[in-house]
Amino acid sequence: MVLLVVLGLVLSLATAQFNLHTAVRRNYNLARISGTWYLDSIASDNMTRIEENGDLRLFIRNIKLLNNGSLQFDFHFMLQGECVAVTMVCEKTKNNGEFSVAYEGENKVLLLETDYSMYIIFYMQNIKNGTKTQVLALYGRSIELDKTHQREFENLCNLYGLDSQNIIDMTQKDFCFL
Repeated sequence: MVLLVVLGLVLSLATAQFNLHTAVRRNYNLARISGTWYLDSIASDNMTRIEENGDLRLFIRNIKLLNNGSLQFDFHFMLQGECVAVTMVCEKTKNNGEFSVAYEGENKVLLLETDYSMYIIFYMQNIKNGTKTQVLALYGRSIELDKTHQREFENLCNLYGLDSQNIIDMTQKDFCFL
């Protein structure tokens, strides 16, 4: 009898632990996304903007929720062979998980999905000189995510009209970190 109670308790705890990693797609607790992140994969409908030396090839390293609800992104990119660190603030909008920022045009940034502890997926719509570009980015709390998160990222890319040819694996391309 005691063995059954212990087994039930162990299964309950295992289920509770599993549920901590449930994907959140709305009503975000933005304080929980603060911290260190590593770029895993990036996709776009304009590949030149995310390929090497592309103006939207950004390696976010840290996210911080500001008191006014905006997000501060600390990131870096390569400029003439040198790593350049930049801090940018994305202003919150009236919608939870939606932000705006002026960088290489006007941008709408959406938090699409996260489990807070392992991964986060952002969507960005950039309008520069009247041309719209979509970018999706998968970040992880660790340097490389498992295939489950990468498949979910591919599925979201497909929903935005991007297929596997539009996705770049960035796990070995962050030269400022490696």
